[in-house]
Amino acid sequence: MVMGKGGVGRTTVCATLAEVARHRTLRTLVIEVDVHTPIARGYGVKTGFRPQPLTDNLFAMLLDRRESIEEYLGFVVARPILQAVFASNLYQNFIQAAPALRELMMMGKIFHEIERRAPALPPWDLVLVDLPASGQALAMLEMPLAARETFGDNLVGREAAAIARLFRDRDRCALLVATTAEPLAVAETLEVSRKLAAVGLPCQGVMLNRVSPPPFSTADLARLERSPGRLRCRPTLIAIARKALNRHERERRAAVMLRRLIGVPLLALAELPGRTNRELAAELARTLDPQASARADV
Repeated sequence: MVMGKGGVGRTTVCATLAEVARHRTLRTLVIEVDVHTPIARGYGVKTGFRPQPLTDNLFAMLLDRRESIEEYLGFVVARPILQAVFASNLYQNFIQAAPALRELMMMGKIFHEIERRAPALPPWDLVLVDLPASGQALAMLEMPLAARETFGDNLVGREAAAIARLFRDRDRCALLVATTAEPLAVAETLEVSRKLAAVGLPCQGVMLNRVSPPPFSTADLARLERSPGRLRCRPTLIAIARKALNRHERERRAAVMLRRLIGVPLLALAELPGRTNRELAAELARTLDPQASARADV
């Protein structure tokens, strides 16, 4: 499950991991929470509540709040009764006024897709969840834990406990936090890591996104500043070079801090100007897994 501050590129990280997985011939499902389904749209596919194929080994679905609730109710309520319930004004008002229930059912859908997939259907080798921004993602992740305490040992409580056990199983479930080197993003990543650890859902990796390549060294800049050149643009070139070096140093310090304070593996994703959506994910996948490039060419 990939989470992080809004605007840091969570969806790019998720799409990149999906590309790596599919090139490794892992049967992979991407679950999107964003109703615009940017990952599926990158493949030109319109998805819904059921998994749809995007390309070889890769599928996607939209985690819709309303349909998550209705599917869950379908497990415990007879179909004729459900039809009457769904048609009632009371039910319509209830689901609009119960965000906690919606979040619980959404996490329950992820659980069902992994643990209770129909035996006739092939299992997923990997499920990637593109969670919303940190605040909402934390609420979604915490909900099964809170529901277990609230509902006790009834049907909802037992279901919530099963969901919580899966999310806390570090051999089967990993929480990755995406970030950039910007101070606000780094600060939020540290805060998210603390909150996850407090509820027994520790972060297991950090993806540092949009990292610039090292352009040159400080010695290179010093030589440029000492050079006797008379170009009019020389001061501008020096200013651009200094800005690039400062940015790279900021990114280096951010990576060191995140590794030290969170204590989990950190993976850097390069900034690739001019590339968007699927093209960007495919190129980043090749930087993470060079073998993916070779397999893509076969």
